Amino acid sequence: FAADAADAVRLTMQIAEHKKAKSVVKSKSMVSEELHINHALEQIGVEAIETDLGEYIIQLAGETPSHIIIPAIHKNRYQIADLLSEDAGEKLEPDTGILAGYVRRKLREKFLEADIGMTGCNFAIAETGSIVLFENEGNARMVSTIPKTQITFMGMERIIPTLDDLEVMATLLPRSATGQKLTVYMSVISGPQREQDGDGPEEMHVIILDNGRSLQLGDPQFQELLNCIRCGACLNACPVYRHIGGHAYGGVYSGPIGAVLTPALNKNVDQWDDIASASSLCGACYEACPVKIPLHDMLIYLRQRKVERGATDFVEKVGMKGFNFLMSDAKRVKALIKVGRIGQKLLVRDGHIKAKIGPLKPWNSYRYAPSMAKKTFRESWKDIEQGLEGTFPELDSVMKARMEKLVADRKDGGGGHRHG
Repeated sequence: FAADAADAVRLTMQIAEHKKAKSVVKSKSMVSEELHINHALEQIGVEAIETDLGEYIIQLAGETPSHIIIPAIHKNRYQIADLLSEDAGEKLEPDTGILAGYVRRKLREKFLEADIGMTGCNFAIAETGSIVLFENEGNARMVSTIPKTQITFMGMERIIPTLDDLEVMATLLPRSATGQKLTVYMSVISGPQREQDGDGPEEMHVIILDNGRSLQLGDPQFQELLNCIRCGACLNACPVYRHIGGHAYGGVYSGPIGAVLTPALNKNVDQWDDIASASSLCGACYEACPVKIPLHDMLIYLRQRKVERGATDFVEKVGMKGFNFLMSDAKRVKALIKVGRIGQKLLVRDGHIKAKIGPLKPWNSYRYAPSMAKKTFRESWKDIEQGLEGTFPELDSVMKARMEKLVADRKDGGGGHRHG
């Protein structure tokens, strides 16, 4: 059991040094990325080779994964061909079959030479004491059978009770991650090689990692983070992630789950608090999540905690107080709209505000700001109401009663509720 990343790295280095390891082959593991284990192994002279195709590509590029499931999604086949050609010392055509064939041939040699195989852990089954690996390439089976020593990194939240629960996960995870009905390979490993086994490691070490996970236990706002099965569905659905990519998040875990998980796992929240603001709060992540983690709520909780700590910018504080003052009174809002209409006349050209001045500069450097409407919705409502009057007589009384109740509830302070 490793209390933190440093503890997990120390245990790994002890095993590697005890086995006098010279090379390690790894199957895909986000926990190993969390530990930066490749760098640690290099420091003691051990070669670490990623054997997942996407991970191998970004290892050659010297980059980190930009997606939980598809680590090299940010690269096209021409960029990949350039990387692999440099590695091969010869020109490789940008054909996926040729590129995959080169990697396959090279990695087979690495599998046979490796002293240690490293894997992650999709799920751990309490009933049998087994770890479960999901994969599509077959490399995890090579990693977990050929080397004489196996090290498995397991987040402490990966445990499920029984094999019956695994059946649920075996259906849920592939569909949410890649749209497959079932993953190509599912390996259930219950220990090192036994006498009757045809293959498998002579030693197997499972390093169970906390590294901030236990901080969420008992937290009513963030405990549901531990339900995450790392499928990446929230990244695929998120409009922000799709525009800025995974590397912009600055941590190992990107997208909506990363925006919440990274601050949660790190006690130094100040370093990561801005990441919670990189969200439209549209709730697409919640709708896509197979285990229904309310990530949009959690992003708001992170913003709330930032404000409560007094970590907000002075200008932001003043701005929000001013916004509260103006928007809390209908008369002030009307007056502000009138002033805005008069003030914009100096800036509006062809229905847009194109001036790159003040707070408009960063926005108008890439697009134009729309001008204010000649008539607001509130100002238009009387005409709309008169036009609709009597059109739906059976609904008029019902809708009026509902609106009156909503207004009354809001005045009593009972209008808000937590989604989910």
